[in-house]
Amino acid sequence: MGDDSEWMKLPIDQKCEHKLWKARLNGYEEALKLFQKIDDEKSPEWSKYLGLIKKFVTDSNAVAQLKGLEAALAYVENAHVAGKTTGEVASGVVNKVFNQPKARAKELGLDICLMYIEIEKGEAVQEELLKGLDNKNPKIIVACIETLRKALSEFGSKIISLKPIIKVLPKLFESREKAVRDEAKLLAVEIYRWIRDALRPPLQNINSVQLKELEEEWVKVSSAAPKQTRFLRSQQELKAKFEQQQAVGGDADGGGDDEEEAVPQVDAYELLEAVEILSKLPKDFYEKIEAKKWQERKEALEAVELLVKNPKLESGDYADLVKVLKKVVGKDTNVMLVALAAKCLAGLASGLRKKFGQYAGHVVPTILEKFKEKKPQVVQALQEAIDAIFLTTTLQNISEDVLAVMDNKNPTIKQQTSLFIARSFRHCTPSTLPKSLLKPFCAALLKHINDSAPEVRDAGFEALGTALKVAGEKAVNPFLADVDKLKLDRIKECAEKVELVYGKKTGGAAEKKEGKPVTGKTPALSGTGGDKETKDAATKPGPLKKAPAVKSGGPPKKGKPAVAAGMGGAGAKGKKGPETKEIFESELSIEVCEEKAAAVLPASCIQQLDSGNWKERLACMEEFQKAVELMERSEMPCQALVRMLAKKPGWKETNFQVMQMKLHIVALIAQKGNFSKTSAQVVLDGLVDKVGDVKCGSNAKEAMTAIAEACQLPWTAEQVVAMAFSQKNPKNQSETLNWLSNAIKEFGFSGLNVKAFISNVKTALAATNPAVRTSAITLLGVMYLYVGPPLRMFFEDEKPALLSQIDAEFEKMQGQTAPAPTRGISRHSAGGGDDGEEEEQEDVGNDVVDLLPRTDIGDKITAELVSKIGDKNWKIRKEGLDEVTSIINDAKFIQPNIGELPAALKSRLNDSNKILVQQTLSILQQLATAMGPNIKQHVKNLGIPVITVLGDSKNNVRAAALATVNAWAEQTGMKEWLEGEDLSEELKKENPFLRQELLGWLAEKLPTLRSVPSDLLLCVPHLYSCLEDRNGDVRKKAQDALPFFMMHLGFEKMAKATGKLKPTSKDQVLAMLEKAKANMPAKPAPPAKASSRVVGGAAPAKFQPASAVAEDLGSNTMESKPDPKKAKAGGTSSKAKGVQGKKVLSKPNLKEDDDKSGPIFIIVPNGKEQRMKDEKGLKVLKWNFTTPRDEYIEQLKTQMSSCVAKWLQDEMFHADFQHHNKALAVMIEHLESEKDGVISCLDLILKWLTLRFFDTNTSVLMKALEYLKLLFNLLSQEEYHLTENEASSFIPYLILKVGEPKDVIRKDVRAILNRMCLIYPASKMFTFIMEGTKSKNSKQRAECLEELGCLVESYGMNVCQPTPGKALKEMATHIGDRDNTVRNAALNTIVTVYNVHGDQVFKLIGNLSEKDMSMLEERIKRSAKRPSAAPVRQTEEKPQRTQNINANASMLRKGPAEDMSSKLNQNRNMGSHSETTHAVPREFQLDLDEIENDNGTVRCEMPALVQHKLDDIFEPVLIPEPKIRAVSPHFDDMHSNTASTINFVISQVASGDINTSIQALAQIDEVLRQEDKAEAMSGHIDQFLIATFMQLRLIYNTHMADEKLDKDEIVKLYSCIIGSMISLFQIESLAREASTGVLKDLMHGLITLMLDSRVEDLEEGEQVIRSVNLLVVKVLEKSDQTNILSALLVLLQDSLLATASSPKFSELVMKCLWRMVRLLPETINSINLDRILLDIHIFMKVFPKEKLKQCKSEFPIRTLKTLLHTLCKLKGPKILDHLTMIDNKNESELEAHLCRVMKHSMDQTGSKADKDTEKGASRIEEKASKAKVNDILAEIFKKIGSKENTKEGLAELYEYKKKYSDADIEPFLKNSSQFFQSYVERGLRLIETEREGKGRIAASTGISPQMEGTCVPASTHTVSSSIGNTNGEEVGPSVYLERLKILRQRCGLDNAKEDRPPLTSLLSKPAVPTVASSTDMLHSKLSQLRESREQYQHLDLDSNQTHSSGIGTTLASPSSAAANIDDLKKRLERIKSSRK
Repeated sequence: MGDDSEWMKLPIDQKCEHKLWKARLNGYEEALKLFQKIDDEKSPEWSKYLGLIKKFVTDSNAVAQLKGLEAALAYVENAHVAGKTTGEVASGVVNKVFNQPKARAKELGLDICLMYIEIEKGEAVQEELLKGLDNKNPKIIVACIETLRKALSEFGSKIISLKPIIKVLPKLFESREKAVRDEAKLLAVEIYRWIRDALRPPLQNINSVQLKELEEEWVKVSSAAPKQTRFLRSQQELKAKFEQQQAVGGDADGGGDDEEEAVPQVDAYELLEAVEILSKLPKDFYEKIEAKKWQERKEALEAVELLVKNPKLESGDYADLVKVLKKVVGKDTNVMLVALAAKCLAGLASGLRKKFGQYAGHVVPTILEKFKEKKPQVVQALQEAIDAIFLTTTLQNISEDVLAVMDNKNPTIKQQTSLFIARSFRHCTPSTLPKSLLKPFCAALLKHINDSAPEVRDAGFEALGTALKVAGEKAVNPFLADVDKLKLDRIKECAEKVELVYGKKTGGAAEKKEGKPVTGKTPALSGTGGDKETKDAATKPGPLKKAPAVKSGGPPKKGKPAVAAGMGGAGAKGKKGPETKEIFESELSIEVCEEKAAAVLPASCIQQLDSGNWKERLACMEEFQKAVELMERSEMPCQALVRMLAKKPGWKETNFQVMQMKLHIVALIAQKGNFSKTSAQVVLDGLVDKVGDVKCGSNAKEAMTAIAEACQLPWTAEQVVAMAFSQKNPKNQSETLNWLSNAIKEFGFSGLNVKAFISNVKTALAATNPAVRTSAITLLGVMYLYVGPPLRMFFEDEKPALLSQIDAEFEKMQGQTAPAPTRGISRHSAGGGDDGEEEEQEDVGNDVVDLLPRTDIGDKITAELVSKIGDKNWKIRKEGLDEVTSIINDAKFIQPNIGELPAALKSRLNDSNKILVQQTLSILQQLATAMGPNIKQHVKNLGIPVITVLGDSKNNVRAAALATVNAWAEQTGMKEWLEGEDLSEELKKENPFLRQELLGWLAEKLPTLRSVPSDLLLCVPHLYSCLEDRNGDVRKKAQDALPFFMMHLGFEKMAKATGKLKPTSKDQVLAMLEKAKANMPAKPAPPAKASSRVVGGAAPAKFQPASAVAEDLGSNTMESKPDPKKAKAGGTSSKAKGVQGKKVLSKPNLKEDDDKSGPIFIIVPNGKEQRMKDEKGLKVLKWNFTTPRDEYIEQLKTQMSSCVAKWLQDEMFHADFQHHNKALAVMIEHLESEKDGVISCLDLILKWLTLRFFDTNTSVLMKALEYLKLLFNLLSQEEYHLTENEASSFIPYLILKVGEPKDVIRKDVRAILNRMCLIYPASKMFTFIMEGTKSKNSKQRAECLEELGCLVESYGMNVCQPTPGKALKEMATHIGDRDNTVRNAALNTIVTVYNVHGDQVFKLIGNLSEKDMSMLEERIKRSAKRPSAAPVRQTEEKPQRTQNINANASMLRKGPAEDMSSKLNQNRNMGSHSETTHAVPREFQLDLDEIENDNGTVRCEMPALVQHKLDDIFEPVLIPEPKIRAVSPHFDDMHSNTASTINFVISQVASGDINTSIQALAQIDEVLRQEDKAEAMSGHIDQFLIATFMQLRLIYNTHMADEKLDKDEIVKLYSCIIGSMISLFQIESLAREASTGVLKDLMHGLITLMLDSRVEDLEEGEQVIRSVNLLVVKVLEKSDQTNILSALLVLLQDSLLATASSPKFSELVMKCLWRMVRLLPETINSINLDRILLDIHIFMKVFPKEKLKQCKSEFPIRTLKTLLHTLCKLKGPKILDHLTMIDNKNESELEAHLCRVMKHSMDQTGSKADKDTEKGASRIEEKASKAKVNDILAEIFKKIGSKENTKEGLAELYEYKKKYSDADIEPFLKNSSQFFQSYVERGLRLIETEREGKGRIAASTGISPQMEGTCVPASTHTVSSSIGNTNGEEVGPSVYLERLKILRQRCGLDNAKEDRPPLTSLLSKPAVPTVASSTDMLHSKLSQLRESREQYQHLDLDSNQTHSSGIGTTLASPSSAAANIDDLKKRLERIKSSRK
């Protein structure tokens, strides 16, 4: 017992595994108790036992095993994880329990199996049980059979799948063991209970005795339908229902509705094994069947007949067999053989079912033709054959063939065809028999019911009756409009007798059946689903039942809902009842008419009708009219009345007044009465006769319109046009056509028979009268709106002159949409109109397709041609294919009959010669277009083989196959492809290419479908195996396709289908399914379907958006067309002109359309930064590849999904390039409006564009480059800098494209590279381009070298990376390149460097081979012969770069960046040695701008000089400040006169010569005063204001100090300036263009002027100051309020910071601010509060409360508070939402302040608020002091180190040192480089001089000693460039400084850059980090840019400038720099002396 105690202590799960059986037994008992005790099915306890349950059931000890089984049963019942154990436990039960002798064990095993089934694991259990049937132990087999039987009887055949069981049944019956046979018998009986006779065929071959026994048992089975009695966990509601019924007592009530659920109909066919018969055909079959002796032929056929008796045949290639059988049926003379062959065909069709569909088209015509045989047995065999064949295909597919035979002369053929149609209809449902099919069939059958042969008539009636029964009266009546009453009754009688296959109840209840069957399909069938009315009407069963019964004849309005569902356009006019009677109104004799008329008209009226006196006739008409107006509709005898009107004189009435009345009355009768076509015919002739009459024409048209409304436009129009053209009067003809054009617009195009008009229109076009021709062309234009381009095809043979007129008319219509129909709807209820639409769509679609003259090419496909195509020699095969191509090309549009061609082409699809495969594919593509929708009959025999080609290993062949499949699908819709097993068979093939292409294709097509055939489910198992394919691409594609499969099949079915997978796979797949479930798209909604249904966009004009659907026929329309019917659209309609422009892409539903209105790029905060981090941290793939692999594309897709609009992303990643074009168009459109979005997604956009560079499609590439040009323009305007990440993932790929063979692309790429330099440092570009020179593509090498030359030329040697030496060596290696262009490019580049750098080049290049060196020297010599070229070009180039920089910035409004790029490009394209001639005019143009009025004394030398200076001073400044507007449209052209004139005049405003300036101001003033011209200034405002305040500074600093100058001149200049400014600020639109920085400087200038004491001393000084005052007020009121407020805040901040500035100055600024505060209540809504609050925040940061309080005056603090209080008062709490632009709000003093102000209600006293503020401030102080000093310093140093905030950092460091003088900043400097330390020290010194005002210099001296180094070169530049103006006087350096400023301003830059401290102090404008004035912005920009532009980029001439630039730089070659400066000094001296 000691042992016992050992295991007793163990936990339960360990006991269960113990080696002692007792321990295990005890463990099982404990476990059982535990399992019954655990309540929570998800408890973690369960998981402990997962691995043990199998051991429970397979215990070796019988006693323990029993307990184990009980525990296992409890486990399976209660544990949620039990499902995982199914496989192993069920297998354990089968093998180790079912063989136990104890009955209890077996019973428990069986229960466990059933319990697994209950927890949804039926498939796994069934699999194990079926495996058990193969066991050798009969006990196990018996137990397995019993379990299966029990499961079936309890769970039913829905859950237990019978097919595999039935498969093994025959084998069980053969068992030697009686027990097994008996058990099998019981199982067979149980199965029979569920599926009845479907079980017979599979058991046909068992032992006859057994079969007999079975039959006896089967008879005993009760006939009541079996019920499921045990339910799955997911079926609990069914269970409840079942129990409830049991309780009530049996299932007496409601048994019916369960029925469908309980018993799925099982098709015996499904349960059969397929038999392969092709190989079993006799060897000599094909010889025998062709034999001369009929006996031999008979033998052959009998062999086939025997084989096809197998009820299910294996699919294979039956084409040859079908071909020979067809031949026997069609051609054999022996009728017995015909019958035999027909039987064989019937057998094949029923054995293959859907798989036979592909052959149906070939056989049907032959069989129908053969019905001419009279012998009953032949006819019967043919009937059986054609009926069997019908079941394998659809009516739609064979309709063409059947209709063709309907007109046959032979009555037997007609009769049999009608009977076949009748039988076929019985198999249809309303949805498979849409109107589009009914229409042609009814038309043909109507001829049959009027046939002379009675049997044909009877058959016709039967067919029409069947149609009526199937589709319902509503659908069929419109086509029976002209049938007389007797025949109609006969049709209805036939309808009563019809028994439908899909059992409908009797009588007219087709519609009654609960509204469901019909309505469910109505929307699908009427292409209207879009209108809610229809659906509502259709789903209310009530009204529907009424439909047939509205015959009462009351006003039709009552019948509205009834009609709603679809009378509309059909022809019954919506007043169904009365109409049906009246529409056949027979002609009444004149006597009857008189009687009827007399009953309703006054007697006098009738007598006077034909009076000789016109007045009496007139009076009679008036009475007539009154009588008609008062009549009720039901009692108005329309025909009688119109006949009265037509009575003599009738339409020959000579008095126009009487005639007008008469016509008016006709219109009234037509509107008010039930007007039939018979009545219409009485009057129409007369109306047409009068339509051209000048006086009565309009009344005639009105009457015609009314008749059209009553009798349908299509009928009326046809009559009218025919009448008009049967007479000679051209006026009538042209007016009739005009009326028709109008009528079409009013009624819409529904139902119009285009054919009928075409011939008349052609007649009209040929008319001699021009009015008729014009009207005809106008009519064509209107028709074009509805029909689209196919219309033109009918007129291609017209004379060219006429054709061009027609084209011009069509052109006009392009882009318009058809107007919504306004008439023809009122009568029919809203819904009726709807149906009209549907009609309309179908009609137009069909008509246009039908109208195309299709050629029958059947006879050209000769046997000879077919054998050519199959020849052994590939050249002959190719010839054959070429012939086919030309046949199709010549025919253009062909009939579906193409003879033997399909089989011939099919065999070429697997030709060993790939070229032929491709050619075949292109033929098939052609075929699809030529045959149109009829191609669908070839889908199975030709389409599917094309899919097989998708598995080809060659990429181009696959692409061609895909294009072909798409072209076909476009014509056929997807239904044909998805039906049957063909697609799943393809997917089954383990070919990775095939799989990925096919899945990709399905993923593209499935989302566009609304419904799919159930056969799609067959693809799912293969889809799952693709998910686990070895090939990554296949897996990827399969995952992508999952959601779309799920969208159609539902999650449940998909999950169920995983049952057959291995457990591991299953879990994986289920996880993927869950994931896919989340991404599952919604099905496309019906509305769009309606619109796109038939004709892509000939959608009813009624709901217009649809008409834009088909914008791009090729790709979009077809996708949204699942239905074959729709296909017709594809080829023909393109009425979709995409009016709504680019944004309208294919609209699967309207909801999506709304989505398109939003932004296309969503700004995700920090999204870009996060992406960069991910890439750095290698979380995602680095964007680096030779060709983009799928994972890159997927990664990009994922990254984009969060920040790109879904619909746009779909376009961007679409497989079809046209969608990429569309995406680019949308992106271009949104570029301006979504700048921020574009910038936030820039990295992704650029990556996506790199993918486009790998596309082969040129149009996409061109579009992408166009987008890039615009994008980089925008970025340079936005002063954006590309990040390293963006550059490295884009530039290398762009550079690949520079080697494109097409010139235009290379040009574009060069232009883009050129623009890139504005947003990315040229030196970094250099490295990328250098990489590009290593390419294998010689064009790319050459272009890259040229580009390098241009960079060096534009930016000097410093762009060369890593050092000029290495770069040049690298370039020089290309001099020896094998390609001539590369050699030339390399030489030219080095020559360019030589021109810039002189002989030093040779040193840098190092050793070259002798040959190369001699080539180089030769080239240098040659270039030296044209000395001026290089330097001049260079000089011209550089300012151009810089100038361009501002061109964008609206400073020099000269049109966008193209200018400069174009120059650079010219430079590029000319090669680096462009000729002198080219350079000169360029330079000349520049001069115009550069030198105001130079007389050009030192011209030749100047450019180089000016150049160096300019470039190096501010090369890096990308975009100087003012740029409020984008370049205004008037100034796009650089040389447009106005723009350049204005630029020139403005440049003169800042002239140093007072007269020049005054003249310029006068000119501008004149422009501004003339309203019409003032607009020309738009876009030049900032430029003008800058020039003006430059001039103000010039006067203040220079002229006022100049003793010699006459002060009157100055006053005159002042008054001119102020005058023109006042004119400007009176024009509000212009005033608003002034930007913040400019306004700030302007206000600064004006206030300085007001405070200038020297002005007051002048005579008219007072006056000047008064006018300045007035001007300031104007500026405050008229400028953009945000800009001026912002400017004032910044100005106040400056003036308070600048110690040198007078307190008076700040005071005036504050006064201005108060004035603004007073204006706030009116202007608050136009102000951008966010910007203002940002400025206040910055102000408060620079001036914390403490600091403000130290100010001498309390004004500043009060001003600020007043401003904030006012804002709070006006905005309330919302003001806190406007702090978006402030980076860290929580630290902002402003937010705290605002919160306080909001808390203390407005009326509390200021003092209290003050205290609060102080408290707040002191709190902040404390915090700061508590914070570690180190943290603060660290923060400050971080700022100094960053590009953007370096100045701010220095300022803060300065403040900090001032506050804590003992602070130790040494540790921070210690670790940094020497360079950084000196930079910080210099920066602090600089700020000190600024703050303390040490640098202030008397205005007259101009240059401080400290500034000399910097200014000397500057002055040089100035002197040289302003020589002409100063008339030879000596002028102090300050003038030059000022002039330099002006010149720089003219190039869009400000002078502050060079000599910052002195200049700023000079103008009392201290530079403070956050100041936004134009000058200061440039300072800060410069410092950032300097860093980003590389440190030694432009040092040659700029050595001493570093202290001002904010970043020190180490000199690249100090010696050369020094030399350069000396050189410059010498030159300067020379110039000065020359001036003297």
